[in-house]
Amino acid sequence: MSQEKPYNTPPRAYRDEVFINSPDARPLRILAEYLEPKQRFAKHDIQDTILFFGSARFVAEDEAQTALESARQSGEGLEDAERKLRQSKYYEATRELAHKLTSWSNSLEDKSGRRFVVCTGAGPGIMEAANRGASEARGETIGLGISLPFEEGNNPWVSAQLNFEFHYFFTRKFWFLYPAKALVLMPGGFGTMDELFETLTLLQTKKMSKRLPVVLFGTEYWDKVFNLDAMVEFGTINAEDKDLLYRTDDVDEAFKYITEQLTEWALPHPGSQL
Repeated sequence: MSQEKPYNTPPRAYRDEVFINSPDARPLRILAEYLEPKQRFAKHDIQDTILFFGSARFVAEDEAQTALESARQSGEGLEDAERKLRQSKYYEATRELAHKLTSWSNSLEDKSGRRFVVCTGAGPGIMEAANRGASEARGETIGLGISLPFEEGNNPWVSAQLNFEFHYFFTRKFWFLYPAKALVLMPGGFGTMDELFETLTLLQTKKMSKRLPVVLFGTEYWDKVFNLDAMVEFGTINAEDKDLLYRTDDVDEAFKYITEQLTEWALPHPGSQL
């Protein structure tokens, strides 16, 4: 008499970690990084955002001041500490601007959902400053993090329910720009430049048709590293392309420009769009 073999239940494909993490399942992972944020934004009624970019290397003024005092006592790293203190003005300006914009957004009598929520890449530096300023204004704030080998994780000022981590840069980029109704760029490195040029390309080519005010904060920095006049002179862009950007060194001026633009162009049209 033959012995009956027991039945066994193999794992479903979507619960098979080996398969899900394989190259063959890449389309599923990409789709998940589109659908999960979409679901969570809808659940928390996020209509649109104000996006902040800038260097991850800048620190708060008090932290920079403490580091400078330590460097003076030890006699080591003084030049770097002095530079960090100079740079800290951008951290504090970001924090103040995000606070003012969040307070303004919270005061709106718009009933369509949460409007103009501060959003960042969730890292340290300028991203932390923007999330911190929004949080200190008692607003929700979004962090679209990315898994990187040299970053510890998302900063602690991101609202827990709006805290994301992406694997793919391009899905993260989509969620940066799709709900954005304004963009603020503080001095930053390659990542900041990447986001700036991508945004300008989409605006210039009309692939993004919505009105998107783009603020470059810190003219000393931007005038040195981003010479649009030279591009016009060489004929690689048109003179009117310079009008896609607004430059300032003043928090109140940036706040006034952004809120006026949003009131005129975005407030009547809630929701994500390109």
